[in-house]
Amino acid sequence: MDWGTDLWDQYDIIEKHTQSGLDLVEKYVKFVKERTEIEQNYAKQLRNLTKKYSPKRGSKEEQECRFSNHQSFLDVLNEMNDYAGQRELIAENMMMNICIELTKYLQELKLERKSHLSEAKKAQQSLESTYKQLDSSKKRFEREWREAEKAAQYAEKTDLDINATKADVEKAKQQAHMRSHVAEECKNDYAAQLQKYNKEQGQFYFTDMPLIFNKLQDMDERRVKKLALGYVQFSDTEKNVLPIIGKCLDGIIRAGNNVNERNDALVLIEQHKSGFERPGDLEFEDYSQGINRTSSESSLGTPKGPLDLLSKNKSKPFWLFAKKSKFSSPLTPFTTPPAPSPANGSPSSPKFGRDPLSYCLKEINKTVKPRISSFRTLRRTRNTIKKKSMVKKRKETQKPNSQPTVTEDFGHLPPEQRRKRLQQKLEELAKELQKEMDQSEALGKMKDVYEKNPQMGDPASLAPQINQTTQNMERLRGELSKYENWLTEAGGRGDTLRGDTLRYSTQSFNNNGAHDTFSPDGAHSDEGTPDPSQAIYAEFDDDFEEEELAAPIGQCTALYNFPGSSEGTIAMQEGEVLSVVEEDKGDGWTRVRRSNGDEGYIPTSYVSISLNK
Repeated sequence: MDWGTDLWDQYDIIEKHTQSGLDLVEKYVKFVKERTEIEQNYAKQLRNLTKKYSPKRGSKEEQECRFSNHQSFLDVLNEMNDYAGQRELIAENMMMNICIELTKYLQELKLERKSHLSEAKKAQQSLESTYKQLDSSKKRFEREWREAEKAAQYAEKTDLDINATKADVEKAKQQAHMRSHVAEECKNDYAAQLQKYNKEQGQFYFTDMPLIFNKLQDMDERRVKKLALGYVQFSDTEKNVLPIIGKCLDGIIRAGNNVNERNDALVLIEQHKSGFERPGDLEFEDYSQGINRTSSESSLGTPKGPLDLLSKNKSKPFWLFAKKSKFSSPLTPFTTPPAPSPANGSPSSPKFGRDPLSYCLKEINKTVKPRISSFRTLRRTRNTIKKKSMVKKRKETQKPNSQPTVTEDFGHLPPEQRRKRLQQKLEELAKELQKEMDQSEALGKMKDVYEKNPQMGDPASLAPQINQTTQNMERLRGELSKYENWLTEAGGRGDTLRGDTLRYSTQSFNNNGAHDTFSPDGAHSDEGTPDPSQAIYAEFDDDFEEEELAAPIGQCTALYNFPGSSEGTIAMQEGEVLSVVEEDKGDGWTRVRRSNGDEGYIPTSYVSISLNK
């Protein structure tokens, strides 16, 4: 069944149907365009949303990305940004594969339909023209035949008229004969036109129009097939990106699973641990006995309770460890109370004088026994006294209630944070020094090449660069020495930098002719500075070249795996039991020992410690 056979007389219906099909294609193209606009707007809004909640570079939020929950939120934003990209890809593919393709195909269909309808119109016009000729010949035949009949009747009447002359009769017969001949010619012409029309009509209804209708049917079927393909592409376009969208959603799930609440708590400790000791108990000062007030390390000056502090600023919550309290608050653990004035009596302990460090060293020299337990313990005691002395001097020079100024040695920071910043600075200087050393080595090789092959270049042209590199190396070595002294002063072990920083500093001292030495635990001491305790340490160095193994003070169980990749540290596995040799001194590291005698430092937060009573 086809249109040319079954719909031979439904030209108007076929014309309207094909036009309706083209309108449907055009309507579908508009629908897909609006869908792409929706997808583009959706993707744009998603991108704006992720940009709105993404942290600005250098902002506080970016610094908090070390926490797993903050980092996971950034991962969620990144996955949503990728998801928006997939929505844009859907819109782009729909526009390219559906809208543009169907629009181009629609124009071709319109031209093809117009061509087929034009052929049908020409065939119909040709048939109508033949029909007009047929009708004209028919009417002429009818008119001439009537005229011939009238002429024949007149000739017969004239022949019967007795009054008519012979000439009149002859004339009437000739006229009738002529009319009859003309009528016969019109009859033959009408017959010919009728035969022609019938032939063209048969050609029109059985050949021309069915062929045109079949072409329109084929065109319409191809349109429907193309439109159906567009329907399928509408779904496939989105289905093709579903795997990637699924990966984006899986990435969001992974971001949620990567949140580690325990690790975030440890990161907060690592980031903000001050290293201060908790304030001790206040001593009872009995004014009724008339005894002069004495100062001690545990005294916090004039007793002030939390209510007294709160009364100064009731709008702010009471917190002992606010930023200002680290250096200016009377509750700071390391604050030294003011010395009593002469009006209140003479100092209760004149032995200390102005330099408690010298007094402590003298007392040690007097009371030291022939053998001590550990040289490392004595050196650590000395460093602790020096550190407290420096903290005291720094606090005395600072004005009350003033903001701490940023210093080059990071003295404005708490002890723990200061050690970390100094270690970071040492790592940076070590990298810069390594870079300069590599450059110096490269310049030396280039100079040797120029000396062996003068045609390649002048060795003297490298002198300025070599001198500049040498100056940079000397400057960096001086910086390394300075920051290592500050790190030692801050109580840092320097184990993590001993493999790099210490080696460079040692080389710099040897090259410059300096006589600095390093203690076994990484502490740096300057021999050029006179120190009354040097004689003590010299005796100890002679008597105790090898340190005795300290007795364990407890045990610890590893909560997490620790690689121990840095020098001075020791690796451990989760659940491993180790002996505690040295307790954490506030820097976040504990010294432990295995059963086989291996010793090293591990992060305190990575173990559960049980000390011996």
